[in-house]
Amino acid sequence: MALSDSVMLRGVHSLALDAKGRIAVPSRYRSVLDAAAENHMVITIDTESKCLLIYPLPEWEIVQEKISALSSFNKAARRLQRLLLGYATDVDIDSAGRLLISGPLREHAELDKKVVLLGQGNKFELWSESLWQQTRDAYIAEAGNEELMTEELEQISL
Repeated sequence: MALSDSVMLRGVHSLALDAKGRIAVPSRYRSVLDAAAENHMVITIDTESKCLLIYPLPEWEIVQEKISALSSFNKAARRLQRLLLGYATDVDIDSAGRLLISGPLREHAELDKKVVLLGQGNKFELWSESLWQQTRDAYIAEAGNEELMTEELEQISL
């Protein structure tokens, strides 16, 4: 069962990263992730922001297939392949509902004790709390800037 067929991953959750580099997955997602991915997850870096992307394995496999299909002769595509696929790390949610974030991934996202898990529909983003607050505030400040609006964005009504 693909995640997109059942429940979306959404919401903002303030979490603590323990001394071993683990986070507790919010309990509301545990049964969904078990059913959709048998608790198998993939964590990789975001190439545009200092955060991590956490995918249930079936969702990651869709992304990986698209990335792998890109031409390795295209410099931008190759950069994307090296970063997203190169940093992709398979992890399992343990019996206590925790995910272990490897040292290189924690270092990339500048994670310390306080982190934010941000639902993005088919995946989560994991941010350091301070970096997320700065980024969120910058996004809000830019919200009224009409120069950043595209035709596609202008069609959305909230």
